Amino acid sequence: MLKVVLFDLDDTLVDQEGASRTALLDWLPELGLGLDDLEELVAAWHVIAEEAYARYQRREITFQDQRRVRVREFLGADATDDEADELFSGYLSRYERAWVAFDDAVPALRRVRDAGLVVALLTNGDSAHQRHKLDRTGLAEHLDVVVASDDLPAGKPDPRAYAEACAVLGVAPGDVLMVGNDVEKDFQGPLDAGMGAVLLDRHDRHPEVADRIRTLAELFRVS
Repeated sequence: MLKVVLFDLDDTLVDQEGASRTALLDWLPELGLGLDDLEELVAAWHVIAEEAYARYQRREITFQDQRRVRVREFLGADATDDEADELFSGYLSRYERAWVAFDDAVPALRRVRDAGLVVALLTNGDSAHQRHKLDRTGLAEHLDVVVASDDLPAGKPDPRAYAEACAVLGVAPGDVLMVGNDVEKDFQGPLDAGMGAVLLDRHDRHPEVADRIRTLAELFRVS
């Protein structure tokens, strides 16, 4: 029996991709980089960030270290830790100012709670950072339980992430529906762990997935 709807955070409830792009475009001139190859720079930052964050999720480096790696690789600079931290702060302040929840996020969270279900979050991120994001975007008050991967043995899609999240929630995997935008982390991983799953495909990138929605307003039409 469904008891919990477990949401992803970035690019599910919060427009992380948009915030990152906005921050990057404002940060690049400060770095003295030209904007002639703007889309290449945005794409390069995204790839570097994904790879560094994956290393953090595998516990190969710390959360702070993955930020330093991103700066060093993006700029091709042999920066010290302090220098890398200072450089990254220019991006981070802009990124945090650009955080915004999707318009369909709060209504969806309210509908889940009104249905008598637990509204929970499973995010691949640093707990303090993600809770700050929830506070800044006004989402925190609409969530009953927040589980961040740094509180777990590993992040999504490691099977231990879903098992430990269920343990925190005090439910069996079959009592949980996962909703998120990543095919591997928020859809196939949860299914393999015995959960239900719905893919949020805002940009229609995965037509091959049957159980998908384009907005969170469609959630209960699928579940």
